[in-house]
Amino acid sequence: SRRHYDFSSESYRAECARIVEAVAGRYGEHPAVVAWQTDNEYGCHDTTISYTDNAVRRFRLWLRDRYRTVKALNAAWGAVFWSQAYRDFEEVDAPNLTVTEANPSHRLDWNRFASDEVVGFNRLQVDILRRLSPGRDVVHNFMGFYTEFDHFDVGRDLDAATWDSYPLGFLDSFWFPREEKARYLRQGHPDVAAFHHDLYRGCGRGRMWVMEQQPGPVNWAPYNPAPLPGMVRAWTWEAVAHGAELVSYFRWRQAPFAQEQFHAGLHLPDRSEDVGAVEARQVAGELKALGALGRCAQAPAALVFDYPGEWLQRIQPQGRSWRWLRLAFEWYAGLRRLGLDVDMVPPDAALDGYRLVVAPSLPMADAAFAARLRASGAVALLGPRSGSKTRDVHIPAELPPGPLQALLPLQVTRVESLRPEIPLTVRVGNAAYPAHSWREVMRTALEPVAVFEDGGGAWWRSGRVHYLATWPGEALLERVLTDLAAEAGLTVEPLPEGVRTRRRGDLAIAVNYAPEPRPTPAPPGAAYVLGGPELPPAGVAAWRAGG
Repeated sequence: SRRHYDFSSESYRAECARIVEAVAGRYGEHPAVVAWQTDNEYGCHDTTISYTDNAVRRFRLWLRDRYRTVKALNAAWGAVFWSQAYRDFEEVDAPNLTVTEANPSHRLDWNRFASDEVVGFNRLQVDILRRLSPGRDVVHNFMGFYTEFDHFDVGRDLDAATWDSYPLGFLDSFWFPREEKARYLRQGHPDVAAFHHDLYRGCGRGRMWVMEQQPGPVNWAPYNPAPLPGMVRAWTWEAVAHGAELVSYFRWRQAPFAQEQFHAGLHLPDRSEDVGAVEARQVAGELKALGALGRCAQAPAALVFDYPGEWLQRIQPQGRSWRWLRLAFEWYAGLRRLGLDVDMVPPDAALDGYRLVVAPSLPMADAAFAARLRASGAVALLGPRSGSKTRDVHIPAELPPGPLQALLPLQVTRVESLRPEIPLTVRVGNAAYPAHSWREVMRTALEPVAVFEDGGGAWWRSGRVHYLATWPGEALLERVLTDLAAEAGLTVEPLPEGVRTRRRGDLAIAVNYAPEPRPTPAPPGAAYVLGGPELPPAGVAAWRAGG
């Protein structure tokens, strides 16, 4: 139906280069061209991973370059187990169609290889565009909750990262409980769009656009409600608050034919305006009246977003309910409910200047990360399974958390995954909080900050570094993050339910996702430039907050 190609197809790459050369040669110097988008939504419809003959052949070359010798590959993969040792790189096949579980090191390397193929395919286009159309931005539009390739790696070749924002489709399609899907039916979850704005601003090294903003009902989710009146405006303002330089809507006009007939546009099929066009024009007028906006400054808090770690834990979840991406989202949402601005950074990022650093789970953390974290002076929170594997997917010789023991003198001696309905209770002083799904047992001389009901440690601390040995429920996470923010010298003010804020330059912007009015979380005497002290449903307010 679409996407008739494989990232490893050399014939397709050659044709791609030919087409990009022709188009950029024709339009590269045209004054109306301000930017180029490479391809569209890399990996859409689960097409990052493929098992073609081309992919297998190029994977073997990738392995030769990575390991040099088959002996090194066998050692890295622990291939002696289940009699999987290889005599030659040509014996290595794709890790699919196996009778039972494939070798996890093999699978992780296949993910790494597939990600590198996307990077190379994108770079092929970027190099041609830079040569034939100098001075124009080159971008790509990423997707929501999609992690099959490393977007930080692709982003290093781009001028800005863009993404396609469909808040209602994402709410209905992913893990959110039924009550949240009902409550935010026409608004979207309060943290979904912001999560991706901050992630892709990080992938774009500070530059982010929204290439496709949902303007009405879509066609591809299990159920497709219409946005609450005002939400297209609110989503646009939230994107601006998180640093968007551009917000584009998909689509301009609803198509009257083929697969996407039910996907709304700014205009109806008869070319008359739909609601989204009116709201987009309203935001354009409001932005023009405000004038130039400042950039998003470095946030006080950073969340470490680890694409290879997500691949590894999808390969070896150890429990059916374990989902790295959901854990990362919940930790992000926890920071945002406290009113904190957040930057999303890769595991190899510099951490200087951050007051609070959280890593929801960083399974392949290395000594260099530990050194950067220590040097930053930040208060840090590390989540379960951090430091639990080497880059080859082995349990560290010194036991988890591996190199992180330089920061936390403890060892994980046992883990257990539990059905989500099995309760875990964590006690912090006299208060009890729910946790679920995961528990780790430690060997250490440290005294726990919080314990499970049987006395086993659930929250550990050494200096400014903290570790959670479980998947925290919302209340426990709020308690932990509140305590750590205070330790970091950050002022937190829990926001009204459904309300989120973000600062851009000297402007603070608030959006109300709740279906009821909410008070605007602005200081007394705030000088409003948009809205006022009460936020209606889908309401937006902005005020000058100082530098």
